[in-house]
Amino acid sequence: MEHFHLCAFFDSREQEYDVLAPFFREGLEQNEKVLHIVNPDMMDDHRARLSESGIDVHACESCGQLELASWYGAYLDSEMRFDRERMLATLQQVCREAAEAGYARVRIMGNMDWTVANTGLERELLAYEAEVNEVLSHHRQPAICVYDTAKLSGAMMMDLLRTHPLTLVNGVVQENPFYIPASAMLAELERRDLACAAQPA
Repeated sequence: MEHFHLCAFFDSREQEYDVLAPFFREGLEQNEKVLHIVNPDMMDDHRARLSESGIDVHACESCGQLELASWYGAYLDSEMRFDRERMLATLQQVCREAAEAGYARVRIMGNMDWTVANTGLERELLAYEAEVNEVLSHHRQPAICVYDTAKLSGAMMMDLLRTHPLTLVNGVVQENPFYIPASAMLAELERRDLACAAQPA
């Protein structure tokens, strides 16, 4: 089975762009759609770093081949709430619209730093990361979830690994031996919910 969902761990923004910018540039050169979901406060910095890597950001955005989206309206609504069903539907729509526009592929990247500032989302995030595998496999489109290792606990990093069939660490993509199917991860999350509910107040 081919996999399309990749978790990328980086120690710095410099390392992130050194590794990922060539992947983005390759997609644009092959006339593929590229979608990035990033921190709105870092949008200008993101454009500058893409430009420094040799991407004509203005031209690619103008023609719609490169789309830069904010966390807000994608992962988070106006009240900073994350709704995984809405986000899964959004990804379905992105894949369909790219195909309808004639793109053979859409390369999706989501910066996940928004999860750090929104405590209490861990359960929903893990469920989303597990379920998105099915959307990406159905449409056969790749997506990279970018995480900052300095902002993750060891337990959260392990859980994230278990929801991604592919990993990118130190610039190397490889199949992830810790990955478990979405159904197994969702069942585990249900067991955790039950265990928490059973604990005395």
